Amino acid sequence: MRDSDSYDVVVVGAGNAALCAAIAAAQRGCRVLVLERAPEHFRGGNTYFTGGAIRFAYEGMEDVRALIPDLSPKEAASMEVGRYSQDQFYEDLMRVTEGRSDPELAQVLVSQSNPTMRWLQESGMHFVPLWGRQAFRLGDKYHFWGGLVLEAVGAGKGLSDQEFQIAEKAGVTVRYETGAVSLLVDSKARVCGVKARSPQGYADFSARAVVLACGGFEANAEMRTRYLGAGWEMVKVRGVRYNTGDGIRMALEIGAQPYGHWSGCHAVAWDLNAPPFGDRNVADLFQKHSYPFGLIVNVRGERFVDEGADFRNYTYAKYGREILKQPQQAAFQLFDDKVKHLLRDEYHIPQVTMAQANTIEALADRLGIDREGLVRTVREFNAAVQAGEYNPTALDSKHTLGIMPPKSNWALPLDTPPFVGYAVTCGITFTFGGLKINTRAQVLDQDERPIPGLYGAGELVGGLFYHNYPGGSGLMGGSVFGSIAGSSASEDMGRS
Repeated sequence: MRDSDSYDVVVVGAGNAALCAAIAAAQRGCRVLVLERAPEHFRGGNTYFTGGAIRFAYEGMEDVRALIPDLSPKEAASMEVGRYSQDQFYEDLMRVTEGRSDPELAQVLVSQSNPTMRWLQESGMHFVPLWGRQAFRLGDKYHFWGGLVLEAVGAGKGLSDQEFQIAEKAGVTVRYETGAVSLLVDSKARVCGVKARSPQGYADFSARAVVLACGGFEANAEMRTRYLGAGWEMVKVRGVRYNTGDGIRMALEIGAQPYGHWSGCHAVAWDLNAPPFGDRNVADLFQKHSYPFGLIVNVRGERFVDEGADFRNYTYAKYGREILKQPQQAAFQLFDDKVKHLLRDEYHIPQVTMAQANTIEALADRLGIDREGLVRTVREFNAAVQAGEYNPTALDSKHTLGIMPPKSNWALPLDTPPFVGYAVTCGITFTFGGLKINTRAQVLDQDERPIPGLYGAGELVGGLFYHNYPGGSGLMGGSVFGSIAGSSASEDMGRS
């Protein structure tokens, strides 16, 4: 490695947002360098550990088919996708973030979601319908629900691999085991490169623009405890160990404005015995997201959330926090034989922590749940279930009455053996606090002015998500603002 290498654009990070920025800049003729802290065999950031599902606005089946041109007529005829308008996307985003999502950033995310999907597809990305995770068969059609219909071929791994292929075809250079440690700034306060560290030592990379897209601080136990609070140092990290907040720190050091929900994060139900960081062989399959069709209890056998409050797309990212509050930071998802066919693929992996029994008492003993507490909870829940039509593809209002917390949808008695239970804990995905950017993805300083030459995208952007997020909008946000960051950097170089 030379002591000084010069590029048009240096992108810090190598996940979805970073690679979208690199591709967009390279497609506009820029010489682009991507700095990836991880070794090549661990490349891809948190993107690798996602399910690859991306939320976007569409007007109907024709919009969906445009993104999967090889979909057969028979497959298309078997799909009922409805319509997911920009207004619906925006309303969902504002609803789950309690109205706090930055309106300007939210509008860009929503309005650019479909054009960005088309750009990805035209650049070489391949998508498939979310048959297994977001659709149930009713009659002769698969009904897709919750605003999600497509995923990248190969899920998160496939999304990452395809983006690397597109970037390499566009001429992007990637340096592995090279982590940025500080930003280079010239006498005019313009960001002009990055200082990075590799096994060979330190090196400066000059650039006319820098895009920071290297994740939040979810893998930094000290920062988690400082900003999220006591107990967060003990959670399991769903993804890579490399997202330690370095991009945020580097920007703050030169006067960038902190923004967003610094005490908030995306955290889910994660297998109790999963390793401390993500396992690339298992990827996202330690998650357990079919809880709307069963009960969730703690070690005392008590329910503590409304499992059927909404589609799992709108609750799973906040329920991990609720598990962290429980004794031993543990919970158990319980199902009976009536609903086992609805469980997602992740419930069937060899690494799952589960038990099965023909009685509630035996299930409690095998999972380590207080027996009397669980029997009492199940008895009271079953008695509270109201009559109604059960429909897993809709908010069916089949609910409980007279118990707290209630179950608002998909309430069926837990009464048909064999019973199964899955032990889970809190797994953190990404943090919500970060840097403030404008609609051109320029990083802003404390006085609301763009920092010349500096752009941001992905999980280190603050202001989009508060408390919660709609499933699939994180990847979409990374793609939208990543592509904007790369494009803006290219445009601004022509003006400087």
